[in-house]
Amino acid sequence: MRKGKSDISGWLVRRASWHAWAASAVVLCAHAVGVALRSSDGGMDNAIVVRAARTWLDGGSPYADRHFLYLPSAVLAAVPQTLLPPGVPRVLVPLTVTALLVAGWVCALRVHGVPRHSRLAVLGPAGLALGFAPFGHLVSLGNWTVTAAAALPLALLLAARERWVWAGVVIGAALALKPLLAPVALLFVFARRWRGLAAVILVPALASGGAALLMPDPAAFVTRTLPFLLRGHDGFVRLYEASPVAVLPRLGVPSWVAVPLAFAAAGGGVLAAYRRWSRGVPGPLRLVETAVLLMLAAFLVSRPSYDHYLLVVVPLLLAGLPYPGSAARGPWFWLALVPQVPGADWPWLEAVTRRSFRDCFTLCVMTASVALWHHRHLPLAGPVGFVAQRRGRRAARV
Repeated sequence: MRKGKSDISGWLVRRASWHAWAASAVVLCAHAVGVALRSSDGGMDNAIVVRAARTWLDGGSPYADRHFLYLPSAVLAAVPQTLLPPGVPRVLVPLTVTALLVAGWVCALRVHGVPRHSRLAVLGPAGLALGFAPFGHLVSLGNWTVTAAAALPLALLLAARERWVWAGVVIGAALALKPLLAPVALLFVFARRWRGLAAVILVPALASGGAALLMPDPAAFVTRTLPFLLRGHDGFVRLYEASPVAVLPRLGVPSWVAVPLAFAAAGGGVLAAYRRWSRGVPGPLRLVETAVLLMLAAFLVSRPSYDHYLLVVVPLLLAGLPYPGSAARGPWFWLALVPQVPGADWPWLEAVTRRSFRDCFTLCVMTASVALWHHRHLPLAGPVGFVAQRRGRRAARV
């Protein structure tokens, strides 16, 4: 990844002009402000968590709402929002979600060694906001998936710097807020980082266990929420789920066929992740693509599995675009993103209850593209980006 290269790698890592930074800032701020003007409570999904916290403060069980699917520690994390004056969350939540997505993008760039002042750095968030529909959905909903979207790049950055215990702490803290990154625990197993794995398990266990003791029904997550998840939610929520487990039955495939197919695909994704780790050259691509494959494999069978879950993996892949061997260079990766372009007309799939068909296509094709692309992966020198190479050249002159 050299600045002087004439291909896309060189263009992306060159310094961006201040005009590009200003345009990107305007796009992100305008999007957040637009959501604030349309929303009255900071987003429907965030409101569910805040409502659960208010129920707990009033002496009730937060799990009385079957759509509250978080661990008990999330209830305590949402309490500060209940203390805010009315009207503040409608502005604060979309701005916070946008800021966390940008923070995750910066960490993803640093994992790959891409300069923070580069053109890719400034184009990434604006491109996602304008050309990737799940970005707008996540900001509008205020969903706590954003904690995973920010935590995973940070954890991988720490892992790339051999700070696996702290990486485990970051993943564990994200799990305590929303148990979305649980599949990443397998990355610690592949790398044989047992202390980091212990942090992944202990941090949410201690946080949720302590919070559960403060609840009127300490075991409600196990007795109410888990059965609800295993049953596949209700008929309304199922219309928005993107996993093949939910989508294939809607296409007429019997459940006894759809479920084994989805689990077989997920198993193939986990196997591909293991092969990517065990056979890949150490470096940022191996670390990122292994974690991404684990998450995508889980999305194939998880209930729920929504389009905005893609923001946990897509920025990490896009940040590796300057590397010639990255999965983001593959044509199938970009084909998978086509159904997520806002404003495009899709006959028979325009209804909001049918966009899950497009989301399922994106999820399946992206999983296949990352799983198969690593067979063509070029040997790289590891996580040394443009900055590290420039320092090396200066040292060589001396």
